[in-house]
Amino acid sequence: MFPLAAPQVHEALSHPLAVFLLQLITIIVAAQLCGWAMRRIGQPAVMGEILAGILLGPSFVGALFPAFNAFVFPPASLHHLQMLSQVGLVLFMFVIGMELDLSIIRKKARSAMLISNISIVVPYALGVLLSFVLYERYCPPGIPFHAFALFIGIALSITAFPVLARIIRERGLAQTRMGSIAIISAAWGDIAGWCILAVVIAIVKASSVSSSVVTLGLAAAYVLVMLLVVRPFLKKLSTEKTNDRQVKRSTIALIFVVLLASAYGAEVAGIHALFGAFMAGVIMPLEWNFRHLIISKIEDVALVMLLPIFFIFTGLRTQIGLLSNPSLWAVCLLITLVAIAGKLGGSALAARIAGESAHDSLAIGALMNTRGLMELIILNIGLDLGILSQEIFAMMVIMALVTTFMTSPLLSLLERVYGKAKE
Repeated sequence: MFPLAAPQVHEALSHPLAVFLLQLITIIVAAQLCGWAMRRIGQPAVMGEILAGILLGPSFVGALFPAFNAFVFPPASLHHLQMLSQVGLVLFMFVIGMELDLSIIRKKARSAMLISNISIVVPYALGVLLSFVLYERYCPPGIPFHAFALFIGIALSITAFPVLARIIRERGLAQTRMGSIAIISAAWGDIAGWCILAVVIAIVKASSVSSSVVTLGLAAAYVLVMLLVVRPFLKKLSTEKTNDRQVKRSTIALIFVVLLASAYGAEVAGIHALFGAFMAGVIMPLEWNFRHLIISKIEDVALVMLLPIFFIFTGLRTQIGLLSNPSLWAVCLLITLVAIAGKLGGSALAARIAGESAHDSLAIGALMNTRGLMELIILNIGLDLGILSQEIFAMMVIMALVTTFMTSPLLSLLERVYGKAKE
């Protein structure tokens, strides 16, 4: 009886739904365990979730236990994971947009603007220069130099606003001048970075100069509709009184319709759905007194289940084993050093010019050098568009991990050094 049941059991275990549920269990458990381990050593939990993806990918578990990876993450199932991870990113970018308080940015923009702009311009310029070294050997065939250079520039100039904000809160810096400037600079940098990325994507997707002009025109029309039509409409609705604890289902439905329609419009316009989700969050009325409820409800699903799926999917695409000789690791080190010099150095220099102390300038530079999740999102877009090869993708992922991991230790080192100097 049991031998007859064996094929049936095997068929049940390999059923797409069974495989998908096992993947979700594995992803959530691995993300929580690695997140807990990172918190124990003073790192944000998101670092553990990113590392969980790398560990479950072909670079570690896939290399040591290939049968396990083939069973839990068969290639045929990865498309479903990718789609669900994109849903998680859409929700996450919407929350990031909602958490940005544009009124605060405007109030403290003068000092933060200089830091934010230089922290984008300097690493972007260094990224373009670096692309001259990388293009011939590492760029996929058929990608023009300008597309590759523009993308490398934006990949080196992004800051992970969510991770930065979490580090600032955990270290009790939210009420300090340094923490406020870093938050505002990163927030404005996120807006500018995603706008630049949208333009870059439009140029890359366009097959000719005329089509790129059309794409940019559609993108501009999309932004104008969101700002001049959708935003006033939502602001008018916000005049209705809403109970903090009883948000109408129709209101929730409207918010999700605006979110999905904005993401759809951005995708159709030729930029990216994630920019649309971010834009939808930015235009949500500040007058709505239930914003924090919406954010917390979405975060519960996005952060616990959907975002770890994105990390695992990124890890499954990251093949560190491709860096198989010292010259490739030397290029990876070069990318990392250029990224640190551009972002940390540029931000610190701008903060010093703005009149901040040496300690605060270096601390702001260290915080702005945090890349984390936002970098991984951009790298996956580059890989999907065919701009990045698998080797460059792996190098960039390592750079994102290094620059994010070094933030907390560097802040602690600065506190000790300048604390002793003051004593």
